[in-house]
Amino acid sequence: MFLSHDKDRDAIQKVPGGERSVKSTILETGAAMTQDFSPLKGICAHLNAFHVYSSDPCRVVEANHYCGHLTEDVRQCLLYDSPSPGARLIGIEYMIKPHLYETLPQNERRLWHSHVFEVKSGMLVMPQPSALVAQSLWEHAETSEMTEVIKLYGKVYHLWQVDRGDKLPLGEPQLMTSITSPHQIQGLDVVMDNRDKKFPGCDWRRKKELRATMEEPNIHPDADHTWKK
Repeated sequence: MFLSHDKDRDAIQKVPGGERSVKSTILETGAAMTQDFSPLKGICAHLNAFHVYSSDPCRVVEANHYCGHLTEDVRQCLLYDSPSPGARLIGIEYMIKPHLYETLPQNERRLWHSHVFEVKSGMLVMPQPSALVAQSLWEHAETSEMTEVIKLYGKVYHLWQVDRGDKLPLGEPQLMTSITSPHQIQGLDVVMDNRDKKFPGCDWRRKKELRATMEEPNIHPDADHTWKK
């Protein structure tokens, strides 16, 4: 006997295996009631943007970031292929402030990317959690968050190459990077338009306007190395 489970609906066509059994669901529910998931409770922001493979920048992957602050200067994010309960964990990203980035050796700095274009273009968004939250209030909160993210450097690895249809996380971790110019990806406007349709009230063009006067930090010359090879 099998019990249909909301968490299975997204994954069932993408990942090997059937829906979870009643036994599995009961065990999961019991664990959720009795265990402490403290590391996950630190997640405080959902961000959505696009990454490209450092080894093949033509390949674009949408990533939902669920991020928490370890300190004022270091963040860590779990990356999923969608915001649904059945989403696949596809990677991780770390974000640090410039003063920490500048202490790294050059070979390490080249693994990190900037967030300036992501923010200013409207590509990086913080999806509105509920229609009950006023659009103006959410835009203010999102813009405030972006004034912090625009300064950060990120280091991201994807573990599951969902863009090529892999049913399981195969191969070695893949270093990813951000897009730093609209000319790097053909049809980027269409890619962002399609993303916006998934999130009510999301409009990258409006976000671009709201962020037009946002101060841009200087980007270290070693960052975004993929585009300089």
